[in-house]
Amino acid sequence: MAWILIVFLIILGGLIAPFGDLLGTKIGKARFSILKLRPKKTATIVTILTGGFISAISIGLLLLISEEFRQRLFVDIPFLQKTLDESKKALFPLQEERKKLENKIFNKEKELNRLKSDIKEFRRGNVVIKRDQTLFIAEVISNPNIKLDLEKIYNSADRYVQKIVIPSKKEIKNILLWRPSDISEIERVTSEKGNWILLIKSATNVLKGDNFVFVYPELLLNKIIVRRGEVITSEILEKNDLDYKNINSKIKTLLRNTRDKIKLNGSIVNEITTRGDFIKKIRDTLKTNQNIKYRLEVVSLRDSKTADQIIVDLNISKF
Repeated sequence: MAWILIVFLIILGGLIAPFGDLLGTKIGKARFSILKLRPKKTATIVTILTGGFISAISIGLLLLISEEFRQRLFVDIPFLQKTLDESKKALFPLQEERKKLENKIFNKEKELNRLKSDIKEFRRGNVVIKRDQTLFIAEVISNPNIKLDLEKIYNSADRYVQKIVIPSKKEIKNILLWRPSDISEIERVTSEKGNWILLIKSATNVLKGDNFVFVYPELLLNKIIVRRGEVITSEILEKNDLDYKNINSKIKTLLRNTRDKIKLNGSIVNEITTRGDFIKKIRDTLKTNQNIKYRLEVVSLRDSKTADQIIVDLNISKF
């Protein structure tokens, strides 16, 4: 059937094409004009229209005779286009995921190279300072003599680090190496009004006996993290929680959440300090009644800023 249709279309095109050419020639000789065009251009237009007429007849016959052609044209092609559009939409999240994976791989490769470097340095000798380790912490308060204050901090940090790296050397020397741009940035920021915490960190692993330590600064705003009497975190103790094992678990979780919260608020301390015999206080409270709910609270015992120690007590009360 398909071959018969193809042969028929070839014969039909062959018959109509000379007719179109003849019609164009006749119109050209007759000096016939359409829309005030020159006869030659009119003949060209007629020839073009004849070609279009051939194509239209061919498609019409295909639609009339071939059910498969109609299926492909009106059903399969729109379906394929829709599928293609949906595939493109589904591809975008995959491309984003691919970028994320590539970034993760890149970061892992950097971390791996860093670990390889650390291993080499560990094999070479006694590492006394690790990369990114905080070497010195100082409070910086903006004032007209800020450059002099910073110079004193740098000298104090030099003496402290030298005792770690070259403890046998009695002569005081400048062991810390800074980037000039870091020094300029510290002076620019601290010259503005404010109270700051300056962290001096090691840029590399340092072996015992090294002559220099490359460092970089981290400047933090010295702000209030918690105030005296502030309830930092709390937990409700249900009736089922009032045995000592569950209470100990709740206390550990509560203190861990407290540490995470103060870190999130900007504190640079790694641990919190508890005061008072809160275990005895909790036990004495629970002896009175174990048939009600209790609230367990972590309360700050003083105002603490960014670099200050966080001192807390645990209170228990009826809920």
